[in-house]
Amino acid sequence: MANPSGVVFPRTSEGRSTSALGRAVVADALRAVDPVGARAAEHETNWRHEYLGHFRRLVEAGLLSRDAAVTIARDGLASLHSRMTVVGADSRETGLDEIFTTGRADEALETATVAGGGPVERELSLPYRGQRLRGDDLLRRLDAWVTAGVIEPSCAEAVRAVLANPDWLDLRDQRVVVLGAGAEMGPLPSLLRWGGDVVAVDLPRPELWRRLLRTTRRHGGRLRLPVRPGAAADDNALAARAGADLLHRLPQVADWLRGVDGRLVLGNYVYADGATNVRVAMAVDALTCHLQRHRDDVALAFLATPTDVFAVPAEAVAHAERGYAARGFARRSLRVLSGGRLLHRNYPPGADPGVNDSLVPQQGPNYALAKRLQRWRATVAREAGSTVSFTVAPPTRTRSVLRNRALAAAYAGAHRFGIEVFEPATSNTLMAALLVHDLRTGGPALAHPWQDEAYAAAHGGLWRVPYAPRSALGLAVLLGLGGARA
Repeated sequence: MANPSGVVFPRTSEGRSTSALGRAVVADALRAVDPVGARAAEHETNWRHEYLGHFRRLVEAGLLSRDAAVTIARDGLASLHSRMTVVGADSRETGLDEIFTTGRADEALETATVAGGGPVERELSLPYRGQRLRGDDLLRRLDAWVTAGVIEPSCAEAVRAVLANPDWLDLRDQRVVVLGAGAEMGPLPSLLRWGGDVVAVDLPRPELWRRLLRTTRRHGGRLRLPVRPGAAADDNALAARAGADLLHRLPQVADWLRGVDGRLVLGNYVYADGATNVRVAMAVDALTCHLQRHRDDVALAFLATPTDVFAVPAEAVAHAERGYAARGFARRSLRVLSGGRLLHRNYPPGADPGVNDSLVPQQGPNYALAKRLQRWRATVAREAGSTVSFTVAPPTRTRSVLRNRALAAAYAGAHRFGIEVFEPATSNTLMAALLVHDLRTGGPALAHPWQDEAYAAAHGGLWRVPYAPRSALGLAVLLGLGGARA
């Protein structure tokens, strides 16, 4: 990383090394609960390829007790905050959390408010395969997904509750901040459709803001956006002044959000490629901590990737075991032909909870760390009594996934193994409905953080398929490539 600025990785003997940070943070997170695992992470010599086992160990060590899981989350976050730094425009380097007292030289952000002129919907509907599912049709689709193992039963129950309470969709009493407002998986279109008051933050890219403004005009909600000072005669001029870079203008964004009236729901939908993903995820986490220190009304919202390691209920393990037993002949044949490399069973028989390891090597350790720190923040915030919406989202054909040839092929072949890959419009509407459920009900009070993470998961089938996902990944890629050629 040459001449970086904004939120950056720390200097080490290896330079600003992403691998050095990953090793150190995982070791720090494990040290109090699993010292052997901590030493293994510290001494890992091939982090870019062997990180998978260490991230799995973070979950397994946390299963010892609620305290163990919370300690891992708290220590992992503390390690990141103590290590990450900020390089200013003057090349001066400071600690991440110091930026809120030293980094206010730039001009303050102003607020532009845009009201939509479209209708307000007060009925939950879901776009799915060219249709818009409502009422009984939506209920039948939820039942079909549960039967197929695509979503957890608690996910269907949560959506049914929203369907039965259409007044919940009216979120004008909340200020939902969508960090990463242009993200394909974000809730912004649905919230505007339902007449919500949305606070949008994303990079200063005029075309992105023109698109968001067009979306706002079509619906019945209201959009608040950060803008640089100046006049704007129309949406094009407004888009040219809109946006804020979290990596480089974090104090200004923090001050702007501190001034937003009403209950704040801080929704984290940011994404960037490679190492920048960790940098922007840490910028958001520093922003989260700052707002929590200065406001007592901050709720948090996260979308978790299904391609991670999760503890899963015994019911999901039993579902996978039934499928494993039913595919005996085909499975044995492929395992023999592959020398035992393919189609391992997803769980040991009777595991309670099971550990689903759906990490995908192609996504890399930086993606894993960025998503894990969000899970840690959800755990710590929930432990402190905050309202937290944390939902496992389904595999989705987003642009970032389709840019990776191997992942795109794996998604194309995934249906052969009982995994459903969603279109972005279906995913983001489903996730927005679950956000509404959590904000209106406060979410369940469960005994262990792994149960909080498993609640209402829409994993696309990864938790309930017969085979460990990585042991089927190569075959899914081949089938997907074959289908594309055909």
